Amino acid sequence: MTKISTLTREIEEHYPELIKFLDESRSTLPNNSGEVALKNSDLKDYLEQLQSLIENYNSKD
Repeated sequence: MTKISTLTREIEEHYPELIKFLDESRSTLPNNSGEVALKNSDLKDYLEQLQSLIENYNSKD
């Protein structure tokens, strides 16, 4: 969770044009309503999505 928070903050501060993609990425996580809990694999996938978002953006420069 700390790594996800750090990357999210980095995107917000250094890549504001990518913020619109954060909502799309979050939609891939399970809805935390009811009895559904986040799994480590879900968090890992989301972390990888954030890292990929930044890497792909930087590779376009």
